[in-house]
Amino acid sequence: MMRHGFILLTFCATLMGCAVASAQERRPIAWDGLGQDPNRPSVTKRRVASQAPVERNSNQERERVLGTLRPYSEAWWVVHDEIEAENDRQLGTKLVICPRCVPSAPSPGIDVTGSVR
Repeated sequence: MMRHGFILLTFCATLMGCAVASAQERRPIAWDGLGQDPNRPSVTKRRVASQAPVERNSNQERERVLGTLRPYSEAWWVVHDEIEAENDRQLGTKLVICPRCVPSAPSPGIDVTGSVR
């Protein structure tokens, strides 16, 4: 009986050693790309002593001016186009497109109105 207890104790101790391995010793986990990457180390955000000033909405003044102009006048369209250009610029800084998803420049002899394959 003592012998069986010793074997069971040794077996349990061996399994405990595997279960409590530190995170540095563990191998990467397979990740399907959905959700948070389990292999990525968790990073805590730190506050910096000298924070940059909060970026205010650059279109706020333009929108105020747009409200004072006669709708669809020439000046209204100029301000409207500036607002749209700024919105496009802001979106361009945030948007990331996979290089494989964007077709390369078409050859001169290829119809550019066709579908992308």
